Amino acid sequence: MGRSRRTLPEELLLLALDPATGTTAQPQSLDLGLAGAQLVELALAGRIAPDGDRIAVVMPRPTGDPTLDSALELLRRRGSPVRAVHWIGGPRLGLRQTYLSHLERCGMVHAVEGQMCGVLPTTRYQATETAISREIRARLDSAIRTGVPPDPRTAALAALAHAVGLGKHLYPGNEGRSSRSRLRDLIRHDPMGGLVAHAVMDVQNGVGAQPRRGPGAGGGGRPATAVPMQPQARSGSMARVVAH
Repeated sequence: MGRSRRTLPEELLLLALDPATGTTAQPQSLDLGLAGAQLVELALAGRIAPDGDRIAVVMPRPTGDPTLDSALELLRRRGSPVRAVHWIGGPRLGLRQTYLSHLERCGMVHAVEGQMCGVLPTTRYQATETAISREIRARLDSAIRTGVPPDPRTAALAALAHAVGLGKHLYPGNEGRSSRSRLRDLIRHDPMGGLVAHAVMDVQNGVGAQPRRGPGAGGGGRPATAVPMQPQARSGSMARVVAH
């Protein structure tokens, strides 16, 4: 997997960045979405596949992306398929900061230092390659406007954007209500994206007791307890705050 193509976690993060404030919309759910986006990207690369409501490694060969390969190795070490809701609900400390730092190295965002309450240092991120962000947004807009089934990557991105609550950020107010509804409907066009998006929403709602079944889902899912929300990751010293 080369680095010529942006990964889904990167695209989801660029969608969430507010161009005016340099903050990320829905920061807590976005962290879950980034973990889910890694799963979808690994599935698109042929490394993992859904197994009912679980995720199974089908090819452990590295992709060439260090962050994705770290996730792939963790999945491989599990030894058996893991429920998507448990994987996404697990600790992913620093994942958002990892992707922000990568986007900064690639020149797609620029870090802006500041202060909170005039005391705590903060870091905000402004998009510098606005054409890339516009292209990502245009893919979603086209899928919503035309009703034509999108490609799996765009369908998965739409599913994740809905799952983390970016609909109200991308299509605000009453005038955006129909677009938000159609964004939600795009979830059905990619099975893996749908599985992961539902897992993201289940973690947010504290739901993990019942396995989610869909077409082709395997039976015999094991019961599990509710999955709690994970605490926000901190990057750097305690004195520095990464702006959301």
